[in-house]
Amino acid sequence: MTFGERLREYRDHRGWSLADLSGATHYSRSYLSNLENGRKVPTEDLARSCDEALRAKGELISAARGDTVSKLDQTPWQTAELIQRMQVSDTTAGTLESLHATVEELCCQYNHRDALELRKEAHGWLQHVAGLLRRPVGLKAHTDLLVAGGWLALLAGCVEYDLGMRTAAESTRTAAIQLGLEAGHPQIVGWGYEMTAWFALTQGRFRQAVDAAEQGQTVAPETTVHVQLIAQEAKAKARLGDSDLHTVLERGKEILDHLPYPDRPDNHFKVDPAKWDYYAMDVHRIAKDDELATQYARAVIKDNITPDGIELSPMRIAECRLTLGVIAGREGDLEQAVALGISGLKEGRQSKPPLQMISAELDQELRKRFPGEGLIAEFEEAVRGV
Repeated sequence: MTFGERLREYRDHRGWSLADLSGATHYSRSYLSNLENGRKVPTEDLARSCDEALRAKGELISAARGDTVSKLDQTPWQTAELIQRMQVSDTTAGTLESLHATVEELCCQYNHRDALELRKEAHGWLQHVAGLLRRPVGLKAHTDLLVAGGWLALLAGCVEYDLGMRTAAESTRTAAIQLGLEAGHPQIVGWGYEMTAWFALTQGRFRQAVDAAEQGQTVAPETTVHVQLIAQEAKAKARLGDSDLHTVLERGKEILDHLPYPDRPDNHFKVDPAKWDYYAMDVHRIAKDDELATQYARAVIKDNITPDGIELSPMRIAECRLTLGVIAGREGDLEQAVALGISGLKEGRQSKPPLQMISAELDQELRKRFPGEGLIAEFEEAVRGV
């Protein structure tokens, strides 16, 4: 599908007119119309602006690149030629650039690809990088390899934790921090702290989650991971009963507003406005700001479903449905709460720790409000399957 066709689909999906899109992007209606009809070729800035306005999660950026770049291989992470070049220690700029492109593609698959498959491929590339690091290469190439290894280790660690492999995830996280420190790459180190905060949060160690989030913010200030660390801080403080959550959220939103829109918002290690709404939803649910939590949950679900019904981030959508289930329970609607809860636990790409944590919140809510109701057992059976 061309960029123009995809743009029209997303515009219709959001219920926007050309005038609405023009106002949001500051491009003229006639120019946007020409893009939709294929009479103009999109620039990178235009594609990014439309993607941000329509919250297309990188879909429009990808479509624009598809119009302007001839893609000889749609799966660069499987390119035999690249592996071959790495095996003969060809660490030219072109090879390293291809390697970084491969790593980014893998990071962009985090939200939807089968976790075991993704872990296996990330580990395979880590082995290739480790092999090259044992050979004599130039200083810049060595640093580039450390950076690639750092991102791969972060990705593998996140997937391992999703699968419930706590020990492996912690070991991989530690390795990622070491690679980041050796490469002098603050963001990789910052994401290592973010993983510590995430692990602690989902294990109920909320004070440790706050400490890790605050430490990480000093490592990589004014970056995308800084925003994510503030989100983890807010989520942990909400569970500790902190009353000043608004200040924390505003701090994160202010930093995000000053950062450029990511070139690949579907990359797990980048934060865009739609991802921030997902974090805010969690905070407001815990704080029992049900109206705001509902608004954010519905917005996140809408942002993560394409015009043709494909779920871009099944994990986020699952947590949104559980959130809406918690709120339905608070409002006294048992059937709706259970239905939403079960739908949030359906098979597919899952991150077990947060699902188990939010499911426990919903179960507690249902047991408190509807003691002895048989429907609760149906939900609890679904939870046991996670």
